[in-house]
Amino acid sequence: MVPDLVAPGLRVLFCGINPGLYTAAIGHHFGRPGNRFWPALHGAGFTPRLFAPWEERALLPLGIGITNMVERTTATAAELSPEEYVAGGRRLRSLVDAQRPRVVTFLGIGAYRTAFGRPKAALGLQADRLADSALWVLPSPSGLNANHQLVDLVALLRDLRAWVDG
Repeated sequence: MVPDLVAPGLRVLFCGINPGLYTAAIGHHFGRPGNRFWPALHGAGFTPRLFAPWEERALLPLGIGITNMVERTTATAAELSPEEYVAGGRRLRSLVDAQRPRVVTFLGIGAYRTAFGRPKAALGLQADRLADSALWVLPSPSGLNANHQLVDLVALLRDLRAWVDG
């Protein structure tokens, strides 16, 4: 398990699917070297420089936190059951209710669709809310996700940043 990186009133709470083996081994979110979360976050202007996973606590003063939909570590998200996603959605709802981020950003559209019963959800801002927080859905930044390249992730995160800062 990788501990949540949260604080009350965050601007953005990023929600990954679940920790991979490498991430869990080092104990820091999006830790695998091929993961594109950190370069995309910097490329979109959320951070003043490229952070390494072990610098994740530097996100909190920027109003950014990180959690996971499912806490269980797996080699791939394909090992997770639909029931685990639904249970993770309930856990996340409690976390969001307590912390009140402005927006929760899911990094994995399939995980969002399954956890919240929204099979037709598209990328971007959602009509639904979680507690009082807006919901945004983006692709997983995992290196295993070949559907979206780093340039795509940066562009999508820039849209999110414009919404958060606007």
